[in-house]
Amino acid sequence: MNLMELAEAKDRKTDLTPFDVGDTVKVHVIIREGDKERIQVFKGDVIAKRGKGLGATFTVRKISFGVGVERIFPLHSKSIKSVEVVKKGRVRRAKLYYLRQLKGKAAKLKEIR
Repeated sequence: MNLMELAEAKDRKTDLTPFDVGDTVKVHVIIREGDKERIQVFKGDVIAKRGKGLGATFTVRKISFGVGVERIFPLHSKSIKSVEVVKKGRVRRAKLYYLRQLKGKAAKLKEIR
C-alpha cells in the first residue's frame, strides 16, 4: 500500500452495496436546504463507472416525464447516504451510452434472475 492509498483509506466508504453497470439502483442523496436536511432518492440504471480510489464516479440515467436525466455521483461522497440495488441487469458492455438514443421498450435492460 503506497502513501496515497494510505491517506485515502480514512475517507473511503466501506458500507456501500456492490453494484455493476446495467443494474437499476436507488441512490439516497442527502439534500441540504438552509439548516434542514432531507434524503432524496434518484432511481435509474447505472450506465457507466469510472475511476478508482476517492475519485471514482458512477453515472445513473432515468427517464423523467419523457426526458432522459443523467446524474454523475462521486462514489465516496459524504452526500450519498446509500446505494440500493433494485435489480441486476445483464449487459455486454462497460459503458451503456447507446441507451441515450433508444426509447421505450428498446431502452430496457434484461434482468438476471
